[in-house]
Amino acid sequence: MMQMIPCEIEGPLIIEPDVFGDERGFFMESWSAAKFASAGLNPNFVQDNHSRSQKGVLRGMHFQNPGPQGKLVRVVSGAVFDVAVDLRRSSPGFGKWTGVELSAENKRMFWVPQGFAHGFLTLEDDTDFLYKCDASYAPGNEHSLAWDDPEVAIDWPTEGLTVQLSAKDREGLPLKSIKAFA
Repeated sequence: MMQMIPCEIEGPLIIEPDVFGDERGFFMESWSAAKFASAGLNPNFVQDNHSRSQKGVLRGMHFQNPGPQGKLVRVVSGAVFDVAVDLRRSSPGFGKWTGVELSAENKRMFWVPQGFAHGFLTLEDDTDFLYKCDASYAPGNEHSLAWDDPEVAIDWPTEGLTVQLSAKDREGLPLKSIKAFA
C-alpha cells in the first residue's frame, strides 16, 4: 500500500511507497494510476524528466503560467530538500511553502500539484532527480519565484553548503511581483 501523507498546505502530498527488499536488493512501485485515483488524483503524465546535480545546486522555484504542471518527483541517487510554494491566489495557503527531504535511501516521493512553484536543493553529490509532469514544458510560460524571497521565507538547509544557482534562477521574482493562479 502506497501511503499518501497530506502536507500543511492543501494539495501537495508526501508519498511513501511500500518497499520490498532482501539481500538481493529491493522492489517498489514508483507510480500507480489506481492508487493515485483512490486518493482523488488523476494526473495524465505526458513527460518524464531526469536531472543530475552536485551538492549545493539549487534549482527553482519554477512554475509555468499559463500551462501549469503537476509533478511527481523522486530521487534515485543522492538526496534533496524539495519545496513547493502555493501560488493559488484563492488558496488559504497562498505564499506558503512546504518541504520534504527526498533521498535514494528513504525512497519518498512528492506530489506537487498545478498552481505551485517547485524547486530543490541537492544535499549530496551526483544526485539524480526524476519527475513526471502532467503538462508539457513550455519555455515561453516558465517563470521563477525568488528562492530566497523573505516574504515566502523558505528555510533551506544551507548550512555547510555553497548554494549554486543558474543565471535564470538568480533572477527569480518576489512573490508580490508574480501573477498568481486564480
